[in-house]
Amino acid sequence: MKENAFTPQEKTALRQELRALWREQNARVTLQEARQLESFLEKCIAQGEPMRDAFGLNRIVCALQTMRLAAHEIGMRGHVLRAFLLRAVNADPSEAEKLFGSDVGETLRAFHRAEELLEAKTETKETDDFRNLFVSRCGDMRAILLLIAECVNMMRQVKDAPAEAERRSLSLLAASLYAPIAHKLGLYTLKSELEDLSLKYLEHDAYYHIKDKLNETKKSRDAYIERFIAPLRKKLDADGIKCHIKGRTKSIHSIWQKMKKQQCAFEGVYDLFAIRVIIDAPLAEEMKQCWYVFSVVTAEYESNLKRMRDWLSKPKSNGYESLHITVRGPEDKWVEVQIRTERMDEVAEHGLAAHWRYKGIKAAGGGVDDWLAGIRAALETGDENTLSHNLAGTIHEQSVYVFSPKGDLYKLPIGATVLDFAYLIHTGLGNRCVGGRINGRNVPIRHKLESGQRVEILTSNTQVPKADWLNVVVSSRAKAKIRAAVNDLAAAEAGIAREILERKLKNRKLGSWDEGTWNKLIKQLGYKETNDFYRDIADERIDVNNVIEQYAAALGRETREQDHIPVRRAEEFNFETVQQRTLPTADDVLVIDRNLKGLDFQIARCCSPVYGDEVFGFVTSGGGIKIHRKGCPNAPALLSRFPYRIVKARWAGKGTGKYPITLRVVGNDDLGIVNNITSIISKEENIMLRSINIDSNDGLFSGVLTVLVDDTQRLTQLIKKLRTVRGVKAVSRS
Repeated sequence: MKENAFTPQEKTALRQELRALWREQNARVTLQEARQLESFLEKCIAQGEPMRDAFGLNRIVCALQTMRLAAHEIGMRGHVLRAFLLRAVNADPSEAEKLFGSDVGETLRAFHRAEELLEAKTETKETDDFRNLFVSRCGDMRAILLLIAECVNMMRQVKDAPAEAERRSLSLLAASLYAPIAHKLGLYTLKSELEDLSLKYLEHDAYYHIKDKLNETKKSRDAYIERFIAPLRKKLDADGIKCHIKGRTKSIHSIWQKMKKQQCAFEGVYDLFAIRVIIDAPLAEEMKQCWYVFSVVTAEYESNLKRMRDWLSKPKSNGYESLHITVRGPEDKWVEVQIRTERMDEVAEHGLAAHWRYKGIKAAGGGVDDWLAGIRAALETGDENTLSHNLAGTIHEQSVYVFSPKGDLYKLPIGATVLDFAYLIHTGLGNRCVGGRINGRNVPIRHKLESGQRVEILTSNTQVPKADWLNVVVSSRAKAKIRAAVNDLAAAEAGIAREILERKLKNRKLGSWDEGTWNKLIKQLGYKETNDFYRDIADERIDVNNVIEQYAAALGRETREQDHIPVRRAEEFNFETVQQRTLPTADDVLVIDRNLKGLDFQIARCCSPVYGDEVFGFVTSGGGIKIHRKGCPNAPALLSRFPYRIVKARWAGKGTGKYPITLRVVGNDDLGIVNNITSIISKEENIMLRSINIDSNDGLFSGVLTVLVDDTQRLTQLIKKLRTVRGVKAVSRS
């Protein structure tokens, strides 16, 4: 016998389960449909179709068990049950459609769409985004309800299965996907069973610890509940109120969650149960009798009105109706009492009403919530059009969900393209994107994505971002990344173009680069942006030699007047000369002296030179001269870009103690170290402390001191003395 074949016992069980299912009132299957389906199944069995799952369970028998559970617990009916059974034998949707109609074929496709999504990573399936995608992609709510029922049926049977990894995977799926969806639909009983069983398999010790504790305390708990209920029952019976009162113990999973949240032992969870008063009242008398019972409870026990919840006068948007009040019972224990009618209790416990909002669970996609809100009424009326309505066009009005090749789920705005997805994953991936691959088919970067697709990004090392990509993407992230990349490329192209031009200038022996002349020429050529000019140079859209000729002509006009400038003495270099912009030649030397008159010069703040430093002068655009240290951070740029503005300079006379210098001091944040530093400075002659700023972090301090010194000799001596202070690690001049 083949491994997947039916045993004789399973064949007998198959026929019995089928007949029992067809007799189920909710199933609503005609005799003709039943015989047609049985014939198809027998054909599949004879062909040796795979009939067992990863746990070794018979797929068809499990499917029949699931269908009966769904029909009995949820009220499932119609062709969706037949489609679910055909799924167990891997029936082709097209073939099923020919034999059983388009409704069966389309529902079978809904199951297949859902199964494709279940291949995602476990971490992905734990998110609200995935649950919304799962509901929308499946589309047919009946298929989702049957998948929930199937998970419950499977979880009941895999306790002793040897496939540990598969059991753990199923438990994670139950806890992260099916239980939250069941909760949203108000399937409270199935949701609680899924959570408890998943805890049993995932947290074995915790589950049995709580279960044993509940068993140990059951007797005392039941006794307390009876003491609490007795006076209420006596009063209500005397008043002729038909009702039954019971205590409901929290599920093991709920207790475990409270223990983790409150970080306490089992004994620290006080609200292990709630009391429910369920009234048998006609619809017209429901509200009146509920409020009467409320008055009886609050008359018997002290109430906490701050904890009162009135969902009778204004039911929750999901249909939940009940009165909740917390009272002080025997032994000074606070107990929650829930008052409702038989109809309300049925809705809350078994209908697809509203426990999802009642428990405060929120979903990200408004389309899902709006759609699920109508499921209860659809099941009650048998409206299969509503149940089978496809959500693909409504749930993601603002979002698209796609998978990476590794199974990670990503959320993008509606209308997002392959390029949007590439930039969402990584900027480098977006910059090199040339297209994508979806379901084995190559697509361009502007291809719009659809929810549920698995997208692979194709790249090329020769690809570069382009400005017109801004018209391809819709996400703000992608637009910002593209703009930044385009600007970086423009800057790089400008550097390349400038190198080309400088090389041409050198070959033509036209001297150094003159920024002012170039700026004038670029404007004369009609460019508003310098980067546009450089881009055209780099892309060879304009003739470089022609540009060089125009530059040479413009430069010649400005330099002819300077060809015969005489070499002058430093004392001849006065303020009026600078104002007339007759720039000094390389042989001029500026002698710096505080007594020098008629010359506009300043000490550069970027390097704060001191008497004794090696310096040079730089003629500013305003005609003045700034004195820089040769070690100034800006010196290389000034020397290379504006050599014609550089003036040799040297100090004359002696220092006057008026040069501000910034020192940086780093050391251990010891008591008194700042006082030691300032004490040394105050003792130095002709050195003044102008300002001090100290910052301490993680046992270290960093100080910035501004001092006035005469010359470099005194500055060097001061630095040496500061370095000798205990705790000081480094002293440097800015």
